Amino acid sequence: MKRVASAERTTLETSIRCTFTIDGNGTAAIHTGVGFLDHMLTSLAKHGLFDIDATCKGDLHIDAHHTVEDLGIVMGKALKQALGDKAGIVRCGTAFVPMDEALSFVTLDISGRPFLKFEADFKGAMCGAFDTQLTEEFFRGLAMEAGLTLHMKVLYGANDHHMIESLFKAFARALDAASQLDGRFTDIPSTKGVLE
Repeated sequence: MKRVASAERTTLETSIRCTFTIDGNGTAAIHTGVGFLDHMLTSLAKHGLFDIDATCKGDLHIDAHHTVEDLGIVMGKALKQALGDKAGIVRCGTAFVPMDEALSFVTLDISGRPFLKFEADFKGAMCGAFDTQLTEEFFRGLAMEAGLTLHMKVLYGANDHHMIESLFKAFARALDAASQLDGRFTDIPSTKGVLE
């Protein structure tokens, strides 16, 4: 049985719906109005073998901040629901992913204790029409709502597109590894007996 859940959120700034399938095929149907974000989330789905269906209508006439941040929040909620009680999962995952001259590192724990450590020395304020600062805002929203202890770092790079994309791909692979069912046990992978 696939682990899948949907979440929605409507405010005066955004209206978002997201369905997240952990045991997917890498299929993405992303429509946020922010082309670069759509591209990054399509990469996330493909490299994590997740199925992600997300639509967002946001106040893009202001900027993309609310759209990007709120989508991270909604996606995090869907992911948390899809994980259920987390019984039998590996729990931790780590990935290094290069993209041309850029190399990113992500390690995470599906701990139930949200935390984000984010380090990236982007070269410009914008990557096309995308504010590079919003990369951190997306992952903060996702980590806080999904209950991830998440450490992300661009080790080096010269091109912001490459650095951001390597972060998304590394996150996808780390989350894929952590969310897998271990197969050797079926209980909660914690001495506390809960992950919350």
